[in-house]
Amino acid sequence: MVFDSTTDPYFFEIRREGAEDVLYINYLNVPYSPSISENPDVMERTIDALIENSNASRIVFVQQKNYNYDFVETSYLLEIASLYVYLLKQEKILSHQKLVSTSENFFAKRYNDLFSFLYVLKRDPVFAFFELKKYLFEAKILLEKLDASQRLDQAHYVSLLEKIFKLLRNTKLIRRLAPYFEGYTRGNREIYHHAFQPDIIPNFTFTRLVSSLPPDSEIVDQYKISINEYDVSDVTILRREDESKLVYYLSPPENNLKEEHTEILNLARGVLIEHQPKAEEFTDTERTRQVFFNIARDLVRDLSETKNVNLSYDDLNKLATILVRHTIGFGLIEVLLQDKNLQDISLNAPISQVPVYVRHQEFDECITNIIPSFEDANSWAAKFRMISGRPLDEANPILDTQLEIGSMRARIAVIQNPLSPDGLAYSIRRHRESPWTLPLFIRNKMINPLAAGLLSFMVDGARTILVAGTRSSGKTSLLGSLMLEINPKSRIITVEDSLELPVESLRKLDFNILRMKVRSALLKTTTEVSADDGIRTSLRLGDSCLIVGEVRSVEAKALYEAMRVGALANVVAGTIHGASPYGVFDRVVNDLGVPATSFKATDIIAVANPIKSADGLHSWRRLLQISEIRKHWSVDPIEEKGFVDLMNYNVEKDELEPSEDLINGESEIIKDIASKVKGWAGNWDAVYDNILLRAKIKKEIVDAAEKNNLPEILEGEFNKLSNHIFHEISNDTIKEIGLPLGEKVFPRWQKWLNSEVKKRRL
Repeated sequence: MVFDSTTDPYFFEIRREGAEDVLYINYLNVPYSPSISENPDVMERTIDALIENSNASRIVFVQQKNYNYDFVETSYLLEIASLYVYLLKQEKILSHQKLVSTSENFFAKRYNDLFSFLYVLKRDPVFAFFELKKYLFEAKILLEKLDASQRLDQAHYVSLLEKIFKLLRNTKLIRRLAPYFEGYTRGNREIYHHAFQPDIIPNFTFTRLVSSLPPDSEIVDQYKISINEYDVSDVTILRREDESKLVYYLSPPENNLKEEHTEILNLARGVLIEHQPKAEEFTDTERTRQVFFNIARDLVRDLSETKNVNLSYDDLNKLATILVRHTIGFGLIEVLLQDKNLQDISLNAPISQVPVYVRHQEFDECITNIIPSFEDANSWAAKFRMISGRPLDEANPILDTQLEIGSMRARIAVIQNPLSPDGLAYSIRRHRESPWTLPLFIRNKMINPLAAGLLSFMVDGARTILVAGTRSSGKTSLLGSLMLEINPKSRIITVEDSLELPVESLRKLDFNILRMKVRSALLKTTTEVSADDGIRTSLRLGDSCLIVGEVRSVEAKALYEAMRVGALANVVAGTIHGASPYGVFDRVVNDLGVPATSFKATDIIAVANPIKSADGLHSWRRLLQISEIRKHWSVDPIEEKGFVDLMNYNVEKDELEPSEDLINGESEIIKDIASKVKGWAGNWDAVYDNILLRAKIKKEIVDAAEKNNLPEILEGEFNKLSNHIFHEISNDTIKEIGLPLGEKVFPRWQKWLNSEVKKRRL
């Protein structure tokens, strides 16, 4: 809060916030809501303040709720303030010399008219405009009636009025309101609502919400987001004329509070802000938030009793939740993270002048009605430094970390000066609360059942797999779904610099999993272990599957060293940036310095990339290619045919199709897996039957979920259970007939599925 109850009413000050000079005017303890459009005293007082502070780019009236006027609205008043000063001090329109030359008898009226005009100009520029227009009209009529001795003097006065009138007519405010002059009644201030619509901000936060819906917009969709019954926000998706980007309009509970509730939060925030958690407490974010929630609830209850405000149980919890969000939390960013439809959230620099952008899974890139503040941006940066234990300063202008709030998880990338010359900027990648599964990807058409069956087979076959693609292609999500295909009896070790893999979710599903956090490749110095040392250490921790969050830098050498010497007997998988198998080869060998022959330790490359619609307005995530790396080449895998596609994306059918090599049993990787399994060696039909069986099972789960309205069976818990039953039935079938043939396994598995579906529908 800028002012308190001891600050004089109408006191104002300028505060430098990022690239802005913000004019704050105190309206605490004033018995009315400050409004430029409705109150001439407020408009006049604001213009007086702008006369003294002509560099202001934004205006904030401080009350129980803050009233924010943006750069455009502020510029309207700045121009009026500048015109007022010009007319009074430079043109000196009230001076005797300006008003008369020979006809002294006109001085008093002219002086009174222009004095009245200047007085009204600051209070009601539109009324001043029409008054001046009237004075000019009357002066011209009088000019025609005067004799020659007075006509020259009157002509000079008419010329002065015309000059003033032209200057006022050309101001941005008058031009903005001119279309509404028809039917205007002098003194009626309704016209100003077309130019001044403040963003109303609760006084316990600094981030602004554009409160008015954009003009000429139509509603595309509306829905609610929440984490509980008392913290519910409304989302409206709007389409504007002549704009391809939709508007994501958020209405959170903090912006719809009763006045007495807002007052309590203002007081409570002032108390709670003095008791911010220490740096070490931020290492256990969930526990710290729970402790502060309990404190906030007690504080709100005490203040409500002091103020004689009755609060229901839900009100108490709602106010405590909002208070925590805007003190030790991340404000409206947390509200956005509640929306499961959002994938990315971008806060661009200069952060206090640019709205937040989001990527919506259905409506793509959207502009929001949220404008973060400089104060909030700095506060969040400090908290991310504490959460991560990593630096963020001029020497280290990049910070990669993660945010976990309850079940919500997000990857955070922060940049600042000198890398971002306009100051702090954030990129936030929202993760799904529960991990993606192969059935979920089938439902979303990122993969088809056969691709799911093939990838599941490769994981069970302990192959080395790289998931490649561009940013936002779904690489990490796909890698997480492959982790769920690992048999839970196998130990999993993950190596990440930013914790994005669904380790906590797998741990809750009783997977034997160990997470290792290593130093970011972007950091020069830190106490964290380097990624290559982390990978080498994982080899000393016993027989385990190894999952590398992203192959970025020198750790690639350590990874391939381990794979080449056979130190890893289980599946090895990771993500890497690359748009094709050769692109991955080029990055690993030429950029990361891995010897070309070592690259052959890679078995499978799965390439994911977004595809766009013909109109360029839509995009969808798709797996475009599954390729195997053969081992016969020595220099260039392209020239020596080292890449063989097993599946390719058919753009017309919008799905992956098997290649002739896969159908005809020409996959060396699959044959190598089969060579180590009794009954499969040399029996391609049996091997391919198992891939098709896995595909059929995954598809059956998707079909059952849609048919019976049971989306929960697409999730990780059921995926793990289904895989377990599949392996148990396969094991029993092998004992009976020697091979886990699909015609024997699938009916028994399907019977189990039907039984599970029936139980869940009851």
